[in-house]
Amino acid sequence: MDIKNPVESPVTFSLHRAEYLVAFAVTIGFILWHFLDINWFAAIGLFLYIDLIGYIPGAIAYRRSADGRIPKAYYVLYNTMHSLLSVAAVGLLWMWLIGPEWALLALPFHVFGDRGVFGNFLKPFGLPFEPVDTPLVDQVTAMLKRRGATDGPVPLPYEEAATTNTGATVAATAPAVGVNR
Repeated sequence: MDIKNPVESPVTFSLHRAEYLVAFAVTIGFILWHFLDINWFAAIGLFLYIDLIGYIPGAIAYRRSADGRIPKAYYVLYNTMHSLLSVAAVGLLWMWLIGPEWALLALPFHVFGDRGVFGNFLKPFGLPFEPVDTPLVDQVTAMLKRRGATDGPVPLPYEEAATTNTGATVAATAPAVGVNR
């Protein structure tokens, strides 16, 4: 993934999740280390507000929708509440108004857990609110796999990506989605 190609292959997605799993594990370590110092009422509130505002309303709207389409506001709420920027802002505001405390570990615990354990990152408007297989994403993923399927230099040119390194023919020779190259 880069600035011109903001899409991940299954391997880079797994590596991205692994980075968050490490951060999640570090957060768990701090929680265990300071278990008796944590104000658990505050921690539970800090953990829950993210989903009470950012996920549950959109999930309810999505399940009630006949065609799976919901207003963009639900995506904005989810992305805002699950952003490390807003979580940091809430943490800083909490420290300014109430003071620093170990209960604030609930904030990174929530976001790192969502991303590392569940693979839930920010939601783009072009995909359903809840995870479902999406044909265009499947096509791009398949194209990335074909272009990376070689023991030699990568990526394979689009024309060569039509066959794998075993010689088996693959369905398409060009990118599945309109890519201007």
